Amino acid sequence: MNLLPPSLLDAATDRPVMVGFSGGLDSTALLHLLANAPTRAPGSLRAVHVHHGLQAQADAWEQHCRDICQHWNIPLQVIHVDVARDSGDGLEAAARNARHTAFKAQLHEGEWLALAHHQDDQAETFLLRALRGSGIDGLAAMRELRIFGNGQLWRPLLPVSRTTLEIYAQHHRLQWIDDPSNDSDRFDRNFLRLQVLPLLRERWPHAAAAMARSAALAADASHLLERQDSDDLQTCLRTDNTLSIAALTQLTDARQSRVLRCWARQCGLPPLPANGVHSILQQLLHAADDQQAEFRWGQARIIRWRAHLYAVTPLPEWPAGWHALWDGCHPALLPDGATLSLHGADSFDKPLTLRQRQGGERIQLHGREHSHQLKHRLQASDTPPWLRTHLPLLCDGDDVLAAGDGIISASLQHWLQAHDAHLQWQPPDPAN
Repeated sequence: MNLLPPSLLDAATDRPVMVGFSGGLDSTALLHLLANAPTRAPGSLRAVHVHHGLQAQADAWEQHCRDICQHWNIPLQVIHVDVARDSGDGLEAAARNARHTAFKAQLHEGEWLALAHHQDDQAETFLLRALRGSGIDGLAAMRELRIFGNGQLWRPLLPVSRTTLEIYAQHHRLQWIDDPSNDSDRFDRNFLRLQVLPLLRERWPHAAAAMARSAALAADASHLLERQDSDDLQTCLRTDNTLSIAALTQLTDARQSRVLRCWARQCGLPPLPANGVHSILQQLLHAADDQQAEFRWGQARIIRWRAHLYAVTPLPEWPAGWHALWDGCHPALLPDGATLSLHGADSFDKPLTLRQRQGGERIQLHGREHSHQLKHRLQASDTPPWLRTHLPLLCDGDDVLAAGDGIISASLQHWLQAHDAHLQWQPPDPAN
C-alpha cells in the first residue's frame, strides 16, 4: 500500500534522509513507508526525536521511539531542547522553533529532512495564513521541498489525507502515541482541526483537499514572482546587506512589499507580518534620518538609519568586565560572535588588551593636538548606534588605540602604515 507518487519516492531513495520522528501517527507512517521503500540504500535512513519536555509523558514517548526504531533497525538520535515559554510567539511557535533549530544542527550536508505534514495540516496552515491576512507567499503554506540548513526539508505526505494515513497505519498494524495536547482547542491550529474543519466538511466534504490545492496554486504563483523579487532586491541591496531607501522607493508599492519580505527572509528574520510591511512603507520610508524609526516584531527589528534600512536581531551580551590579551597573530573571537583581525602584519610588537567600552574613554587621533571623547567620535562614525556597544576597544594599558576598525589612534595609525597593515572588525551576524 503506497501513499506517495512513485517519482517522488524514487527521488528521495537515492539520497540520505533524516526523519523527524515524534512517535505520533503521521511520523510513524512516514518512517515505516520510507523504511520499506524497495529501492532505498541500506544505511541511508535515520530518525531524530526531539524531546521538548513539555508533557509528563515525554520520557515515555522517547522510549517508545527508541523501541520502534530498534525493532525496525533504524538509527535514532534523541535531542533534548529547552522551549522558550516567554518568547512572545506562543508555546506552539516556540516548540516549533526549538525543533527546527535542533533539526538544522543535526542535518548532514546534502541530507533531506523528512517531516510528516499531510493534506489536513496544509489546509490548517492555509486557513491560518488567510485569517492573518497573508499574501500569496503566505497562502502557499508549506512547500513540498525547500532548502533547509545543510540540505532540504521534504514533506512528501502533503498530498495525503490524515484518513489515508490512519488506514495505512491500521493496515500495517503500526503502533503510535497520541499527544493529549492535540485535544485542546486553546491553540489556534487545534481549534481549526477540532472545530472549524469538521464543520466545513459537513457542507464541503473535500474542503481540506480544495484548500491544499489552493495552497499549491499560490505556491506556483509565488514561484513565478521570486525571480522578479531577486532582481529588485539586488537593485536595492548594499554590500553591507542593508537596503537603500532611495532605490526602494523607485519601485511600486507592491514590489516594495515583496522586496521587504524577501530581504527579511534572506537576513534570517521571522516572516515579516502584513502590519510590519505597512508600517515600514508608510512610516519608516518617510521618517527623518535622525529619528532612527523602527518596526519591531518578536525579537526582530527593522530600523531606518541614515537613509538605509537595517535588519537587526538581539546580539549576545558581553560578560561584565570581559577583557583579553591579543597579539594579532590570529583573528580574535569576541563574546558576541564578532571578530577582529590584523591583516598585513604577523603580529603586534607586544600583546594588547581587548575590552568593551565602559564610558568616558578618550582617543588621540592622527593630526589632532588634543584627545577626543570616544563617544563623540562614535556618534560621527558610520557605525549604527545599536552596534556601538559591541565595538571592541584595543588598548595599551589605559590608552585606547582603536575602536573596532574605523576609529584609530594616531600612534596605532603610524604603526599600521609602517607595516602596511590594517584592522578588520567583522560585526556579529544577525542571521546566526
